Amino acid sequence: MDANNKGCYDRDPHNDDEKPPDRGWVVPPKTKNPFVQMITQESLRDAQQEDLCRVMELLSVKENEARTALVHYRWDVKKVSAVLLEKGASNLFAEAGVSIPEEDQASNNTPTLEPVIRCRICFMPKSHMTRMNCGHCFCNKCWTKYFTINILNGKSRRIKCMAHRCNSICDESIIRNLVGEQDVNLAEKFERFLFESYIEENKMVKWCPSIPPCGYALQIKDEDDLICEVECRCGRQFCFGCLLEPHSPCTCLMWEMWAKSRDELETDNWLNMNTKRCPVCHKCIQKDGGCNSMYCPCGNKFSWLHAIATGKEHTGTAVANHSICCGRKENEERYTYCYASYMGHMESLKLEMKLKDRIERKLSTWKGALVEERLKSGLHMLSIARRFLSHSYVLAFYMFWDKFRNEMSKEERKSRKKIFEDKQQQLEDHVERLSGLLNKPFEVSMDDPYSTQVSIIYQSIATDSLCRNMYDFIKNDLLGSLRSGPLRIAPYRSEGPVRAILLGAVTTEDSHSDNQHC
Repeated sequence: MDANNKGCYDRDPHNDDEKPPDRGWVVPPKTKNPFVQMITQESLRDAQQEDLCRVMELLSVKENEARTALVHYRWDVKKVSAVLLEKGASNLFAEAGVSIPEEDQASNNTPTLEPVIRCRICFMPKSHMTRMNCGHCFCNKCWTKYFTINILNGKSRRIKCMAHRCNSICDESIIRNLVGEQDVNLAEKFERFLFESYIEENKMVKWCPSIPPCGYALQIKDEDDLICEVECRCGRQFCFGCLLEPHSPCTCLMWEMWAKSRDELETDNWLNMNTKRCPVCHKCIQKDGGCNSMYCPCGNKFSWLHAIATGKEHTGTAVANHSICCGRKENEERYTYCYASYMGHMESLKLEMKLKDRIERKLSTWKGALVEERLKSGLHMLSIARRFLSHSYVLAFYMFWDKFRNEMSKEERKSRKKIFEDKQQQLEDHVERLSGLLNKPFEVSMDDPYSTQVSIIYQSIATDSLCRNMYDFIKNDLLGSLRSGPLRIAPYRSEGPVRAILLGAVTTEDSHSDNQHC
């Protein structure tokens, strides 16, 4: 090797005891990794209580009032703090429906026995009345019926006062006590709704979408990380933004449209193979004879071969009004090409994953863990790059031929498409080369495996660099320059999705190390 070309991995080839730096053959630039925590059913209450305590201290309010504010602002403590600084406490309370009782009413926040008065709802004389923090007072029977209806209708997280035009949210402790006297199970349901609002109303926390459910939730700490790819402790990997499988460099919208199109593909394929749409009424017509001249019930005649209206002219050599360029057909062909390329790489990925078992069996005959580590790291890089490459065909379809094509001028689309396809082809070549190298040790003599190991190391570096370069182009030059505004995608990580750490199980330093290592 040339002394002036040492690359990013320089060691004595004859010293197997010398250890390389951690993942030395894949050295990504230092970037901030998302901090992801896993919340179990047991730690959920602790996580919720932590945010409640912060807001109670911030606003100097009780727990139920803090919960009302947090539910309104979707459990975003930073948002509560920002609104407090910008608008003040009184405006914050008004927006969130928080009513702070005056001191003379503080003792009336629970059901009490008062002089007989008439309820403003049923107008019957009642002795047991309850006053909310907003000052409105109704009989316990009417309150209980009102709470019961709201809980059964799934509106228990923010039950407003019954008074006309009152936006104050009812005290959860009063709801719990009144409903519990009549129906303990319903009171427990109300409690569960409040408890689970921390996840279902919180944009920073998502349930793991594994099937069957693992019962874990994942939490991010920074709003900038809302679009990232994570891995639950159960092993499920998913996009935190849309809860679908990891799909970078595609946006969540692209992937949702792609998932829908895949589900519809089988039906569409049958319709495309067996029917043609009438160019006038657009109904699907199935051919049941040998002649290619079709007659639609709407009265239109068209050619089966071209699905173009023919009028009265019908010969074996000409079709009137036929245009070679058919936008719909062209778009379908491009979709078919992108879908075939996507599926081809995904099938290759499945086959390459079987290499793991083969590597483990073969490496049992080799000495030293370094060989095993190199090959497994090469296999990991191959899976990351192969998945990235397959997803790039999905992005290409929507970016250049479908939904986002009009976000660029014709000249911009042409030039950027050319650059994109060049980068895509370079990456494809390197991925296939790395795949060949990882298969090679099992087909040739293992007397001198070092040369193959070095090739795998440098091919992994080159492949990772191309993935990162292509990602930057997509993020900045494609998605970042759209007329309607930039679109966000999950960061590229050669390590794969960020693994979640158990809430409260490690220190801050340990958790940072875990996220860096994953």
